[in-house]
Amino acid sequence: MGGALAWFVSHRASASASLQPLTPEAKSYVRNLQLSEVSLKATESYVKQMVTEIEGKITNSGDRTVKSAEVFCIFYNVYGEVVLRDRKSIVTAPLKPGETRAFRLPFDDIPGSWNNQMPQLVIAHIEFA
Repeated sequence: MGGALAWFVSHRASASASLQPLTPEAKSYVRNLQLSEVSLKATESYVKQMVTEIEGKITNSGDRTVKSAEVFCIFYNVYGEVVLRDRKSIVTAPLKPGETRAFRLPFDDIPGSWNNQMPQLVIAHIEFA
């Protein structure tokens, strides 16, 4: 029971830490994380539910290893109003300087009022190794 409590406390602490705004250090590093070949597609899951996916590549063109990174994916309606703002992990294993890696961001809960356009992708969190 004590182990479960320790895991819960450490998990909550790390989860709340990742929801912090970008640090000044991370803000200055954002320009070194470049997205490329970003595309949007819809597929049907094995349970016959539509899943929208954003796929692409992220490149670390800076001089530091990025341990993890998250993006806000901001979906709009036809009037330019935000209908969904979802935070997703885009780097889940260390991304070394000069390294490029593919990413996939699945969504199955986008409101029907979404304009079916590429959402805005904004770096929300960077953690360095």
